[in-house]
Amino acid sequence: MKKIIILFIVTIGLFSCGDSDQSVSGVIAKGDLDAIRAKKNEISAQQKVIETQIQSLDSAIAILGNEEKFPLVNTIAAKHEVFNHYLELQGDVSTKQNVLIYPEMAGTLQKVYVKEGDRVTKGQLLASIDDGGMSSQLSQLKTQASLAKTTFERQERLWKQNIGSEIQYLQAKTNYEASENMVAQADSQLGKSTIRAPFAGIIDDVIKDQGTVVAPGVGSEVFRLVNLSDMYIEVEVPETYLGAVSKGKEAMVYFPVLGDTITTKIRETGNFINPSNRSFQVEIPVPNKDGKIKPNLSAKVSLNDYTNENAVLIPTSIISENAEGEQYVYVANDPNADNEAIVKRTIITTGKTQGGKIEVLTGLEDGNHVIKEGARSVKDGQKVKIKN
Repeated sequence: MKKIIILFIVTIGLFSCGDSDQSVSGVIAKGDLDAIRAKKNEISAQQKVIETQIQSLDSAIAILGNEEKFPLVNTIAAKHEVFNHYLELQGDVSTKQNVLIYPEMAGTLQKVYVKEGDRVTKGQLLASIDDGGMSSQLSQLKTQASLAKTTFERQERLWKQNIGSEIQYLQAKTNYEASENMVAQADSQLGKSTIRAPFAGIIDDVIKDQGTVVAPGVGSEVFRLVNLSDMYIEVEVPETYLGAVSKGKEAMVYFPVLGDTITTKIRETGNFINPSNRSFQVEIPVPNKDGKIKPNLSAKVSLNDYTNENAVLIPTSIISENAEGEQYVYVANDPNADNEAIVKRTIITTGKTQGGKIEVLTGLEDGNHVIKEGARSVKDGQKVKIKN
């Protein structure tokens, strides 16, 4: 019955306005301006009637043909998940074991035992310097020390047997101790004629060639020794993050040149605020198992400054803002078996943003169907069909 009534109304509308008494061309031909304006108003009124009739026909077609259409949307289900926020900074790789090795005595570089790229251990002999006969002198001192020792031991035995004077015993003892000290001093001085590795690492550069005359002091560097196993990055963190960035928190380090990312933890935080830039230092260790990471390599550092174990996250692109500055999203409430739902505009409050997603603090609950695609073309209270 309802369908018949609608068709009757539409039919009445279609025949409610007939042809005008005069044609447009006829009115224009007469050249009467008032008549032309009157004709225009008449046709405009007819146009409005026709538009209303077309809308009525569309409604009738949709009802009779069961072809009512709803806007199509895609939704995402709001759910609780762990949210980690990171502070992004820039830094360079450093190593505390990157040193220039100098000779401790003057002389000719007699022998170089290593080459660039060699891995060395702590204490390994790297080069030797002409000692200028010091080894021969040491040998003579050792002979004299040996004689002094023998004399002292004999005099000591006699003294214990109450043979000889005390002064003879003391003189023998003094001579022995003096000769031992002279041997130790000469041995120490002779040790300066060799250059040894202060720590384990890689010979990065052999600066002086064999046969070069060297001496202690600036300009006489012989080797550069680098340890690539104990690398780190120091970054300046604004003081506002003093309570959020602490020792043991996760840090991610990305090397643009290598296209590689490593995950590590903050090793140390500074106890001093730099007054010039209001920041404190943070040190992050950098594991370097394959040796690809080098000192002064640029890196992007991400420090974990906030974690929410039970956060609701949505894409930032689906959030809109009203005239009052409130943020809102559209939620498809209670979808039926045909995936049809009613749209509700929901005001939300948001927190931190990371990687294209934003933390929703209030307004959404676990399981809400938030409209992702098509949100810009729907209205509050409108019926929609969910494609997904």
